[in-house]
Amino acid sequence: MRQGILIGALLAFVLTSVLLWVLEPVAQHIGLVDHPGGRKIHRNPTPLVGGIAMFIAFTFAVPIAAVPLSDYRLLFAGSLLLVVVGTIDDLLEVSTRYRFAAQIAASLLMTLGAGVMLDDLGHLISPTEVFSLGVLAVPVTLFSTVGVINAVNLTDGLDGLAASLALIGIAALGIVASSKGEMQLVGILVLLGGAILAFLTFNLRLNGSALVFMGDAGSLFLGFVLAWFFIKLSQGEHRLLAPVTALWFFALPLIDTISIMLRRMLLGRSPFLADREHFHHILMAAGFGPKQTLLLMVLLALIGAGVGLAGNFLGIEERWMFLGFLGLFALHFWTLMRAWRLKRFLARPLFHPSDAMA
Repeated sequence: MRQGILIGALLAFVLTSVLLWVLEPVAQHIGLVDHPGGRKIHRNPTPLVGGIAMFIAFTFAVPIAAVPLSDYRLLFAGSLLLVVVGTIDDLLEVSTRYRFAAQIAASLLMTLGAGVMLDDLGHLISPTEVFSLGVLAVPVTLFSTVGVINAVNLTDGLDGLAASLALIGIAALGIVASSKGEMQLVGILVLLGGAILAFLTFNLRLNGSALVFMGDAGSLFLGFVLAWFFIKLSQGEHRLLAPVTALWFFALPLIDTISIMLRRMLLGRSPFLADREHFHHILMAAGFGPKQTLLLMVLLALIGAGVGLAGNFLGIEERWMFLGFLGLFALHFWTLMRAWRLKRFLARPLFHPSDAMA
């Protein structure tokens, strides 16, 4: 099993790399590229093929790693739907309602088809009784899944950011699964990690601009897979982790997305209106270069995942973990609401203006 996992991970990495190399000129030819301008910080037209390559490589690598494909057929069905819709959106820019319809459809495949559902929120109130959702299980699951998908999508504004944050969440889940001896779960998570690492070698280049972006196809795909495993591993009598632990594994993107949407509504704007007020935009406005912003956000995400792992392995009561999460959210929201007022205290000439990712 372990040998199959390693071979599968290597295959996922190699196949993703080959697909990115092959698909790059195809994307240029058909216009599947992201052009610079507006809110975008890259300088060159960049192919949007990362998501397609990761999905195909992940799908083909699973049987090699001796992971029963039948156990995850609806995961791949939902992912395929989102990759197709995301690719069409990257190419033609479909309306928001169609994108949300696809996300809800994929979420329904997960909940009603595969039975991966948030039946409870763990021991948030009492250490002896779970907070059952009852009839709210399906709508809360749909809301949570769509939320995670869009959290990944909204963090995809800086080279390497969305993929790195997704990789941290996947790695944290893999650590928990490994500690419980769930090698099949470890296998499929490692395969996805291999595909993401291959994408990062093309997207996050230390010297030069990104060769490819993941596009909406990639962010929707990664968000859906993350939501699937966050929920699957945190439910049932033999759950591997508490639901609040999953929140900590993905704390930074979730908190930033919720804060941004709340701020937009408080200002009388649509919560889905695009802007440049995400945490990574604020850090860059405060004087950090894109590379430093990425490193800082990755560090914060690692700390969040580390808190979740510590709570899981040390047996810290879930209600205290949840209160800590709420406290972190309150701090982030307070900072976000005052970010532009505080900017003059944060901006400093620590980084050269040329230190930028295309």
